[in-house]
Amino acid sequence: MSRPAFSRLPVTVDLPLLLQALAAIADDAWRSHFNTEYFSGDWSGVALISAADALTELSPGRGEPLLREPWLRDERWRHGLRNLSLNIVSARLLRLGPGARVHEHRDYDLNGPDADRRLHIPLLSPPNVDFWLDGQRVPMAAGECWFLDLARPHRVDNRDTAARIHLVIDCKPDAWLEQMIVEGLPDTPAPGLADTDLQRFQRLVTEDDSLSLALRTLHDPEMFIARTLELAAERGLVFSREELRTAMRNGRRQWHEQWSC
Repeated sequence: MSRPAFSRLPVTVDLPLLLQALAAIADDAWRSHFNTEYFSGDWSGVALISAADALTELSPGRGEPLLREPWLRDERWRHGLRNLSLNIVSARLLRLGPGARVHEHRDYDLNGPDADRRLHIPLLSPPNVDFWLDGQRVPMAAGECWFLDLARPHRVDNRDTAARIHLVIDCKPDAWLEQMIVEGLPDTPAPGLADTDLQRFQRLVTEDDSLSLALRTLHDPEMFIARTLELAAERGLVFSREELRTAMRNGRRQWHEQWSC
């Protein structure tokens, strides 16, 4: 059986206890994410468990899992996850601030049958946060536990005025976890299909000859990107420069053909 893109596991966590532990994390404990090219705004984290040989506490590594100071200091993390029988490799709190974005990318280290499995447990989950995975909006709610196959393309947009914080756990695959992923599939909420502002703008270009002409004559990539963002904003459509670059990289031929028809 192929691995699903996502599954809401039929397990429970003690959300009130985890929120108490989260509230005890000092403001100065948060560190910016190491993948600096993948995001704009505040994407930061606190390591609870990470590899002993990791370059930073938030970075991946191949060494033995090391219990970091926030985990050792506060037993509420362990008690809050007591119903999850996991072989944990790493556990991190990841915060995406208001207005911040994680650009589309893949986590290739999670690919393959023996790769670690990544679980997301939303702790603070404002309504206007969109987590897109393989073109589908994953409807995660606070206190749930989700398996996500993040070797597939994914991105996150926080359009809210509050921060989104997830507890992200990497763990070794085993029979219990694989069974939970399978058992969770029937009750996993249906995703929303992607219809982004960028896609809406692309449709407008194909339908509006004047709009197509305004972009067709721009041969410098930076001028093309700047003008595209400007024309989209005039129509109430907002997407990032990086989203546009990704679309151009992923479908360069199709993207440019629509301007030369």
